[in-house]
Amino acid sequence: MAEIPTEEYLCTRIRRTEQALMGHHEAVLRRYGLTMTQYTVMLALSREADGMSGAQLARACGVTQQTMAQVLTGLQKRALVERQPSPAHAKVLITSLTGPGEELLDRAYQEVIVLERALSDAFTPAEHATLCSLLERAREVLVRQTP
Repeated sequence: MAEIPTEEYLCTRIRRTEQALMGHHEAVLRRYGLTMTQYTVMLALSREADGMSGAQLARACGVTQQTMAQVLTGLQKRALVERQPSPAHAKVLITSLTGPGEELLDRAYQEVIVLERALSDAFTPAEHATLCSLLERAREVLVRQTP
């Protein structure tokens, strides 16, 4: 079997792209005292008016419930989120953004979205649609291949 040069592996290209994306976001978010996971949690909460449980957030952010509990504790200590017992399940806490959390998220988002727009502008609309479709297909393969 012929050896494929490492620079031609799709997984290598995806990893390098993901590293560049994460490096950019982490540099931006660091100025706001946020990690990528914290930002992702706050973004998810901003889209759910009724708040979310820790389990829902863990699934949405692709982390364990234990990791999510630590993330939420840190955000709560900074008064960026609040947690209230669920009206449906007394043992479940529902997390929502506080006013200061919404303000911080909005400021961080205004910087993060600059990269999203720059990436979109780097492609024609057809190329953008194709890239999104190809990335989704790649994600599906990766999920299927993961034990």
